[in-house]
Amino acid sequence: MAVTESTPLDQIVGSWLTLPDVAERLGLDVGKVRRLLQEGRLAAVRRGDPRVLSVPEAFLVPSHLANPSAPSREATGPDAPEWTVLAALQGTFTLLSDAGFDDEEAVAWLFTHDDLLGATPIEALRTGHKTAVRRQAQALL
Repeated sequence: MAVTESTPLDQIVGSWLTLPDVAERLGLDVGKVRRLLQEGRLAAVRRGDPRVLSVPEAFLVPSHLANPSAPSREATGPDAPEWTVLAALQGTFTLLSDAGFDDEEAVAWLFTHDDLLGATPIEALRTGHKTAVRRQAQALL
């Protein structure tokens, strides 16, 4: 799925974070954020002028919502990080990669409304509907 001029990423994604912003939000250094990208736990797209590697803000959630289908109260202690990466993203990125999607296409797919889900895939993931989203991603193979 190519990102078309009728659906530019900035319009469908909304809020973006640069890698230093992601690092600050997660309490990590930028090198560790780059590792999250390499491991497929996050995806980033070059955007803007100059073109800066950016991550959709919706990929990050409060720590107690890392797995929205089973919210954790344990992640709210004084030493717990305030923010984390949405846990369901990694497997979803793997399926999309297997279907031939690059990071830009994967981001576009995650932020495009899906009639069967009744929401965008990222909204469905953030509300705990990982299985339904993965079913949709697997249908792309």
